[in-house]
Amino acid sequence: MTLEFTDSNFEELVLKTDKPVLVDFWAEWCGPCRMVGPIVSEIGEEYKDKVVVGKLDVDANPEVAMRYGIRNIPTILFFKNGEIADKQVGAVPKSVLAGKIESLL
Repeated sequence: MTLEFTDSNFEELVLKTDKPVLVDFWAEWCGPCRMVGPIVSEIGEEYKDKVVVGKLDVDANPEVAMRYGIRNIPTILFFKNGEIADKQVGAVPKSVLAGKIESLL
């Protein structure tokens, strides 16, 4: 399951959870973001009991994007215990993202 993160729910859903979190920073107009989107959704299904997976539209939610210095999209941040544990900038194969998640479990 893929959640929709926003400026208003980010702290509750990402920073306060006891599970690892994958946050996909994206925008509607971004071509590579549309390539990564389905991969993020697949990961959300495969890891639904172990990891919180969601997307944050940087145009609609500029506060969180600015807080984490997101300048290029897609950027995927991996959180553990409310802290950034890993980062991936740009479109990559599913195996790369799955490997980063596995290292957090």
